[in-house]
Amino acid sequence: MSDIAKTFKLGGELEVNRLGFGAMRIVGDGVWGEPTDAENSKRVLKRAVELGVNFIDTSDAYGPDVSERLIAEALAPYPKGLVIATKGGLTRQGPGKWQPLGRPDYLIQQVEMSLRHLKEETIQLWQLHRIDPQTPVEESLSVIKDFQKQGKIRHVGLSEVKVPEIEQARKVVEIVSVQNKYNLSDRAHEDVLEYCEKNRIAFIPWFPVAAGKLAQSGGVLDAAAKKHGATVGQLSLAWLLQHSPVILPIPGTSSVEHLEENVKAVDVTLSDAEWAEIEAAAKG
Repeated sequence: MSDIAKTFKLGGELEVNRLGFGAMRIVGDGVWGEPTDAENSKRVLKRAVELGVNFIDTSDAYGPDVSERLIAEALAPYPKGLVIATKGGLTRQGPGKWQPLGRPDYLIQQVEMSLRHLKEETIQLWQLHRIDPQTPVEESLSVIKDFQKQGKIRHVGLSEVKVPEIEQARKVVEIVSVQNKYNLSDRAHEDVLEYCEKNRIAFIPWFPVAAGKLAQSGGVLDAAAKKHGATVGQLSLAWLLQHSPVILPIPGTSSVEHLEENVKAVDVTLSDAEWAEIEAAAKG
């Protein structure tokens, strides 16, 4: 298990380091409004890049707009090779409240606003945050394909989708990434991961750190973490990196210390015996 891919090429050509950063937590509580300390949020972003993170995932819904704006304030003009991915298709009604909206006219507006907030001429990866049950995905993605033709969007991805939905979307536009909830103790989307592996589509797990019984003190994961001088969080991320070469974890935090801890997960490698023990515990 020592031969673990360090990078992945989005769309077969946009190479990123596999451990990225999710920029949801750099805004206010409930992913709403301004953060308590905006300068701290910018320090976290700058430190991430210093540590070699070159894939940052955000959304126009984080704030809304706040996360995109902070990223631009902290990092623009962007260093060569840094990929900022954003999402659209969720509206906000307040802290912790989200509602899908995939009408073409709305998505056109949101893409233009994301370009403005991020201070970008091209969004390297734009993802449909949710498929709107009131709008056929073909209608939502047709305008995104138009943006791609205009050079305003480079690659397109999806979020929280099942395999048939990915196949439906691929009839409209090339899909290079899928972002679903997934971690060591929650593998409801294993079939989606397998589909992504087969088709060389990046699988971006949100909520990447294991929870529940598997992460409890004194458990198998805890014991393995202590053996490596690591945290359960680091081991959870290391497991994801070893589990599949198409997985791009994007742990998020508003703390520089926690960020530095997360990034060290790339240095943790599980032995075959440890892997088997953890898998047995997960399945049990």
